[in-house]
Amino acid sequence: MAGPLPFHLLPDTSEVVNGRMVVGGCDLGELAEQYGTPVFVYDERHLRSRCQQAAAAFGGEAVYAAKAFLCLAMARLVQSEGLGMDVATGGELAMALQAGFPPDRLVFHGNNKSPDELVMAIEAGVGRVVVDSFDEMDRIDHLFARRGLGPVDVLIRITPGVDAHTHEFVATGHDDTKFGFTVSTGAADQAVRRAKESPSMRARGVHAHIGSQVFRLESFRESARIVARLAIPFGLEELSLGGGLGVPYVEGESAPSIPEWAEALVGTCRAEGVTGPITAEPGRAIVASAALTLYRVGTIKEIEGVRTYLAVDGGMSDNPRPVLYGSGYEVFLPRAVSAPREREVTVVGKHCESGDRLVASGWVPGDVGVGDVIATPVTGAYGHSMGSNYQKVPRPPVVFVADGESRLVVRREEYADMFRLEVG
Repeated sequence: MAGPLPFHLLPDTSEVVNGRMVVGGCDLGELAEQYGTPVFVYDERHLRSRCQQAAAAFGGEAVYAAKAFLCLAMARLVQSEGLGMDVATGGELAMALQAGFPPDRLVFHGNNKSPDELVMAIEAGVGRVVVDSFDEMDRIDHLFARRGLGPVDVLIRITPGVDAHTHEFVATGHDDTKFGFTVSTGAADQAVRRAKESPSMRARGVHAHIGSQVFRLESFRESARIVARLAIPFGLEELSLGGGLGVPYVEGESAPSIPEWAEALVGTCRAEGVTGPITAEPGRAIVASAALTLYRVGTIKEIEGVRTYLAVDGGMSDNPRPVLYGSGYEVFLPRAVSAPREREVTVVGKHCESGDRLVASGWVPGDVGVGDVIATPVTGAYGHSMGSNYQKVPRPPVVFVADGESRLVVRREEYADMFRLEVG
């Protein structure tokens, strides 16, 4: 039997009222009835609190990593809290501009930016382009020479050769990666020199990102030292130390807070003699635990002596992280938060894949039944943003809750939406 629900994994405003879970002053069961399931529910106060922490910790220089979760409402919330935002594709850039996000507070990433994306970013007036390769430098030089676009303010993305101690698919700071200019081979020095000498680029600083879901502060410190020691001799004032701060997903996990992370990064850089702006790009750390996903149980299959399957109306199309990374999640019953969690279950989705598991081993009250609403916490990052239409399952809606009110910020996809691009 599992212990009580780990409340530290839930959104900030979570509370139990008459045995039921309430977030942002809204009863989760009632939200499921109002908006249907599956549905992403975000605690707006939690989002704002983490944005405020980041802004304060980095002296107003923090940049939100949009890939974690982006919609118009989120872009506007980030802007209102004084953060910049990083985007890495033309689509993310278009979303930010549609939301009215100030272009000069945007940072444009990507290891393979197309000429069209670069034109879009430069013409929009993005604040910084993070240059990732010599081929990209060629494209920028070409756009400057042939179309008169630029010069462009750039950060040089370097690969510091740091082991982030995370899943190999989200580790980006080691030498063998598709991202950036490798320090150990001399490519990073060469890239900085080229950017400083090019009429099409204004070299403003250096950027590094060692990976995602990283818990070890020493890995961040090591990266900061390498970045600082590369930048100082070239007189580059801006240091962007990326994102990647991990968050706990299951009982027993813990992670540094945003202020603790910032202290490690900024403290290391200042100790190395850096006097200019130091920024970072938190994404998961801002949004992950701000949200949970509500599902409805449709089928229960008990295999005596083996396991009990709880099949819900979503799955890997709204949360691909378990099948991609083997990620763990908790599960609970919003109608009976305080009840003993005595029944072990495996929560699975509706897709035709045996790997379509949302929770490999979770605990719920013994009376869980067909039609019950269940919740998986810490789904605010890389659920909505990585979701798909696999097997033509419509994407869930996104709801923000605050002060007892809920508002729909992304509507549920309908079957008709899937036909809009068809031409046959």
